[in-house]
Amino acid sequence: MKTALDIKSLKGERAIVALTAYDFLMAKAIADEVDLILVGDSLGMVVYGEKNTHGVTIEDMIRHTEAVLRGAGDALVVADLPYGCSVEEAKKLPCKCVKVEGQPELVRALVEEGFDVMGHTGLKPQEAEEFKVQTGFEEEALALQEAGAFSIVFECVPSDEAAQVTRKLEIPTIGIGAGPGCDGQILVLPDMLGMNPGFKPKFLREYADLDSVVRGAVKKYKKDVIAGDFPSGGESY
Repeated sequence: MKTALDIKSLKGERAIVALTAYDFLMAKAIADEVDLILVGDSLGMVVYGEKNTHGVTIEDMIRHTEAVLRGAGDALVVADLPYGCSVEEAKKLPCKCVKVEGQPELVRALVEEGFDVMGHTGLKPQEAEEFKVQTGFEEEALALQEAGAFSIVFECVPSDEAAQVTRKLEIPTIGIGAGPGCDGQILVLPDMLGMNPGFKPKFLREYADLDSVVRGAVKKYKKDVIAGDFPSGGESY
């Protein structure tokens, strides 16, 4: 299984490939192609239909991280630490690799307790009230590096600034809405698979249209059930 050190060593070698996942089957589907799977607290929105990530609990993260770990293969699994959680609460997670939004002192405390910590700066959904481009994040990025983070997510920041700060850091940066100058990229898996057709931020590229595929399959299933074509004799005991 890949480690935080493996991810860190990719800086300057090749781009880091990362995606989110929240369950066993999706983790299994992407495991062979990605370096890193983030069990994001974005599950509050894409799994539970909430408006933001604010209501996600450590218990939510424990359950979903357990599921992802079962399907993650050799990919490094990183679990989001919900806002307001302590080091002691982080110890309840089934993995020792976590992502923390801002909070360099918490990052330092977690590192001292043996965690591998991914930082996060720019737009921080756990505390943001609105979605907008963030600037002036260099100081926090440097503080996160100094606190012991092995990498940092840059979210929704100007691409030129992200590239400039990336060059200054010794650890890799992973962008989402941060342009091509980062050391790697991450997207929310259901978004890049086209499962959320109403959500189209500028940085999102859809690689599939699963919403249409699922709707089409269910339409065919409905037709077959009503017509009595499903199940057939061969599909019955």
